[in-house]
Amino acid sequence: MQFRRATLAAVAAATAVTLFAAGGSGAFAQPGEDQPEVSLPLTAETVPAQSEGPIFVSNPVVQPVDEHASVDAAPSDATSLRELVDDMPTREALTPEMKCLAGAVYFESRGEPLAGQLAVAKVVINRAESDAFPSDYCGVVFQRAQFSFVRGGQMPHIRKSSPAWKRAKAIARIAHEDLWQSKAENALYFHTRSVHPRWSRTRIAEATINSHIFYR
Repeated sequence: MQFRRATLAAVAAATAVTLFAAGGSGAFAQPGEDQPEVSLPLTAETVPAQSEGPIFVSNPVVQPVDEHASVDAAPSDATSLRELVDDMPTREALTPEMKCLAGAVYFESRGEPLAGQLAVAKVVINRAESDAFPSDYCGVVFQRAQFSFVRGGQMPHIRKSSPAWKRAKAIARIAHEDLWQSKAENALYFHTRSVHPRWSRTRIAEATINSHIFYR
């Protein structure tokens, strides 16, 4: 009898975890110029970290430098975000951490305006600097049940020859080096306007950019 009760309890717990993970996302972002490149749906929301989970200690986000990459100086006289993105060097090899940041921009917001892409990058960076999230970009991106484009702990295939990936790399570097201020400068969460998650009621909306609402 005790064995049967333990088995039933384990089944109930597993069912609850499955139902929770399934509710994290599901809506499609607004289509953009590069949307046909992948068939995966874009994330509907990034959800707050679960309070019962581990708390991570924040450390300065320092990215290792690839000694074999030719790092060009970033432009400082751009008069618009578009101009800054167009002028940003993107040929050098990305470190794993910067690839995670650029990947989040690519999969979460490649069909969004540049301001929206920058805001998504800021969310990842702000989380890495927060005590409530992992202290590096890859830790933030691959944290369980946070970004729905991550499947089985892996990032989907990226079309690295596409204009969307080039822009994502530029936006990632702009955000990482703090070269342009975002409308969602302090945001930690976001979701598409097509969904209304419960957690948004307890957060302060900082900016609405096209199809995304950003919160701090």
